[in-house]
Amino acid sequence: MVDYHASNNQTPYSSSGQQQRNMEQENDWDRDLLLDPAWEKQQRKTFTAWCNSHLRKSGTQIENIEEDFRDGLKLMLLLEVIAGERLPKPERGKMRVHKINNVNKALDFIASKGVKLVSIGAEEIVDGNAKMTLGMIWTIILRFAIQDISVEETSAKEGLLLWCQRKTAPYKNVNVQNFHISWKDGLAFNALIHRHRPELIDYDKLRKDDPVTNLNNAFEVAERYLDIPKMLDAEDIVNTARPDEKAIMTYVSSFYHAFSGAQKAETAANRICKVLAVNQENEHLMEDYEKLASDLLEWIRRTIPWLENRAPEKTMAEMQQKLEDFRDYRRVHKPPKVQEKCQLEINFNTLQTKLRLSNRPAFMPSEGRMVSDINGAWHKLEGAEKGYEEWLLNEIRRLERLDHLAEKFRQKAAIHESWTDGKEAMLTQKDYETATLSEIKALLKKHEAFESDLAAHQDRVEQIAAIAQELNELDYYDSPSVNARCQKICEQWDALGTLTQNRRESLERTEKQLESIDELYLEYAKRAAPFNNWMEGAMEDLQDMFIVHNIEEIQGLITAHEQFKSTLPEANKERESIQAIQAEVQKIAQYNGIKLAGNNPYTSITPQSIDKKWEKVQQLVPQRDQALQEELARQQSNDHLRRQFANQANMIGPWIQTKMEEIGRISIEMNGTLEDQLTHLRQYEQRIIEYKPNIDQLEGDHQLIQEALIFDNKYTSYTMEHLRVGWEQLLTTIARTINEIENQILTRDAKGISQEQLHEYRTSFNHFDKDHSGVLQAEEFKACLISLGYDVETDKQGEAEFARIMGIVDPNNSGAVTFQAFIDFMSRETTDTDTADQVIASFKILAGDKNFITAEELRRELPPDQAEYCIARMAPYAGPDAVAGALDYMSFSTALYGESDL
Repeated sequence: MVDYHASNNQTPYSSSGQQQRNMEQENDWDRDLLLDPAWEKQQRKTFTAWCNSHLRKSGTQIENIEEDFRDGLKLMLLLEVIAGERLPKPERGKMRVHKINNVNKALDFIASKGVKLVSIGAEEIVDGNAKMTLGMIWTIILRFAIQDISVEETSAKEGLLLWCQRKTAPYKNVNVQNFHISWKDGLAFNALIHRHRPELIDYDKLRKDDPVTNLNNAFEVAERYLDIPKMLDAEDIVNTARPDEKAIMTYVSSFYHAFSGAQKAETAANRICKVLAVNQENEHLMEDYEKLASDLLEWIRRTIPWLENRAPEKTMAEMQQKLEDFRDYRRVHKPPKVQEKCQLEINFNTLQTKLRLSNRPAFMPSEGRMVSDINGAWHKLEGAEKGYEEWLLNEIRRLERLDHLAEKFRQKAAIHESWTDGKEAMLTQKDYETATLSEIKALLKKHEAFESDLAAHQDRVEQIAAIAQELNELDYYDSPSVNARCQKICEQWDALGTLTQNRRESLERTEKQLESIDELYLEYAKRAAPFNNWMEGAMEDLQDMFIVHNIEEIQGLITAHEQFKSTLPEANKERESIQAIQAEVQKIAQYNGIKLAGNNPYTSITPQSIDKKWEKVQQLVPQRDQALQEELARQQSNDHLRRQFANQANMIGPWIQTKMEEIGRISIEMNGTLEDQLTHLRQYEQRIIEYKPNIDQLEGDHQLIQEALIFDNKYTSYTMEHLRVGWEQLLTTIARTINEIENQILTRDAKGISQEQLHEYRTSFNHFDKDHSGVLQAEEFKACLISLGYDVETDKQGEAEFARIMGIVDPNNSGAVTFQAFIDFMSRETTDTDTADQVIASFKILAGDKNFITAEELRRELPPDQAEYCIARMAPYAGPDAVAGALDYMSFSTALYGESDL
C-alpha cells in the first residue's frame, strides 16, 4: 500500500496557499474510520450518480462503485472528463499489476492537483475496499466540485453553506445551518430551485409536514429541468436520524454549479449595489448641504436688516430692550449659526473628498449656495453687526442725558412758573392812584425790590431756554411740549418786563409827591431779596439731579459740595443780620408807639419765610451728602466690575491666542498615526470645550457691566466682542483641523495608502512648506516631487510631466497645491476603482447580454430601494431591439461617473 501523504509533501502545489488550507480543513472533518451503514448506502447512491453524471459525457457509466473502478480504467476516464486534461495512457492488461498501475496513475493525477490522500492506496481500490473507494471518490468530489466554492474567503464547506443560507434566507420554514438535518424536510432543496427558477416550483403549496413529497418534488424537477441526476432517496433521508453530510454536499454542489450563471449575476448585482449606494449616499449629502446652506442663508437674510436698522427709540426702556435683544443674539442665536457654518464647510469638504475617491464629478451647489456665497453673506452679516452694539450704547447715553435734561427743565420751569404766578396782576394794579405819599414811596421801593428780584430770575429764564435748546439739538422725543412751555415762559417773561417798566414809570410820575420812606423796610427788602434768591438757588442746587460715569467725577461733586458747606456759617451771619433789621423795626415802632399797618411794604419776603427756607437748606445738606455717598459707592462698585472683567479678560485673551498657536503647530507637526492625531485633536478639542464656562462667566461679567451702564474700562485692552470673535475662530480652527485628518483617513483607507506612506507624504510636504501656509507653491511642489523620485527637471520631457501633474493637483491654476490634492495624486494612479465600463458590464450580466434591462429584471436582482433608484433614473431604451419597458442602463452607468448626462 502506497502512502500518498509523504509523496504529496514533495509535490509542487499548483493552487494558492488558501486553497491548501481549505482542503486541509475539509480533510480534518472528512476522515471517518467507521461508516454508518445508512450513511454508506446514501454515499454509494450519491457518489455513483455523481460519477455517472460525468461519465455519460464519454458514453459510459458504472453500476457498482467499488467494483467498476478496480481496474483503474473508468477512474482515469472520470478524471479526464471532470478535469478536462489527458492522463497517461492506461495499461490494458488484465493482471493485478496492470490494474494497480492504472489506479496509481489516477492517484498521482489527483495528488498533482494539491490533494492529500491519507491512507488511500491503489491496492485497496483494486481489492474493492468499499470504504477506501468511497473516500477516494469523496476526495475527487471535494477537489473538483466543491473546493472552488468560496464565499467571502471561507473554506469550501463553509462557502457552500453560506451560499445556501443566502439563497434560502427569504423562504419561510427554511433555516440552513448544516448539511444533514437542515435538509430532511426537503424545503431547502425546493427553495434553492425556486430562487433561481421560480416557474418550476409552486413553493407556497409545499408543506413542512410532508418531507417525502417535498424531497421527491425537488429531485424530480432537478433531474428533469436542471440535468441534475437523482443522487438521493427521499425515504432514506427521512428515515435517517442524521443524513450523510458528504452525500448532501455532493448533491447540493451540483445545484451550485447548475446555477453558476446566476452566481455571476449576483456578483454583478453586488457591484451595482455598491456603486448605487455610493451615489445615494452622495446625493443625500448633497441634499443635506443644500438644505443647511438654504437655512443658513435665509437666517442671514432675515438678520442683516435687523442689524442694519439704526432707527433710535424714544425711551431708555425701549433702547435697553434692544440691547438685551442684541445680547441674546450674540450669546444664544449666533453661536449655533457659527457652528452650522463651520459644519457646512466640513460637510462640503467631506463630500468632495468622497466624490473624488469614487471617481465622481465634483459637487457644484445650486446657484447662490456655494461656500463662497455663504462666506460672502456671513461677511455682510458681520459688517452689519459691526458697530451695532456701540450705536446702542451711544443711544442709551444720549437718552440718559435727555432724561436728565428734561427733568432739569421741568424742575426749573416749575420753580419759575411758581414765582411768576400772580406777578402780572400785581404789576397791573392801580393802587398808587389812591395811595398816600408814604404809601407811594413804599410802592416805589417795593417795585425796586421786585425789579431786583426780577433781574435775579433772569439767569433762571436763560437756563431754561438753554436746556430747551439742548433738548432740541439732541432730538428729544417730547421736544414740542418742551418748546411750547419754554415759549410760554419767554413770552410771559417779556410781558413781565414790559409791565415792570410801565409800573415804574407810573410810580416815578408820582414819586415827587412821595417823600416818606421807611429806610429800615427798604434795607431789609434789599438784603432779604438776594439772600432769599441765594437760598432758593441753594435749594435748587441741593435737589439738582446729577449723572457721573466714574469715581473721579463723583469725587469732584463731593468736593464742590464740601466747598458749599463751608460757606454756610457766613450765610447764617447774613441771615441773622437781616433778621436783626426786622427786629429793629419792631423795636422802633414799639418805642415810638407806632402801629404798623402790616407787612413790609417793600417786599413779600417775611422773616418767617427766610427762617423756613434756611431750615429747608439745613435739611437738604445731609440729604445731598447721602446721595453723593451712595453714588460714590455705586461708582466704586462699577470700578470693581471693571477690574473683575479685566482680570478674567486678561487671562482668556492670551489663552485663546496660545491655543490658536498650538493648533497651528499641531497641524504642522502631525506626530503618530492619523488615528493617534485624530484622538489627540479630539482630546484637545474637548479641553477647549471644557474651557467654555470661563467664556460664559466673562459674558456674565460683561452683562453686569452693560447693565450698570459702564462704557469704558481702563484696566484691559480686551473687549467682549474681541474675545467672542477669538473664541469662535478657535472652535472653527480645531474643527477644521479635525476634519482635515478625517478626510486624510478617508483618503488613506479608500486609496489603500499605508501609514508609513502617509507619514512620508506628510513629512515631505511639511519640509517644503517653508512658510507653514498649508499649501505648496509650484516651485516648492516641484522640489517635493523630485525628493520623492519624480523626474520633473528642466528638460522638455520633465517640464511636460510637471505640467501634467500640476493639471491634476491644481485644476483651477491657482498656483498652489493643498496636502489633500497632493496625497490624492500620490495614490490615484495605482488604485483599483470602479469605472463606468465595469458598471456597464455588471448591468449587462443582469440583463442576460441584452443592450437594455427591464424593471422586472432590476427588481429581481437588486434590493428594493436600489432597484427603484435605478428605475426612477434610467431613460427608456430606444435601440432597434427595444421591447416594452426596456431601460437604457449604459447611459445611466456612464452618467454615474459624470461622463454624460441622462
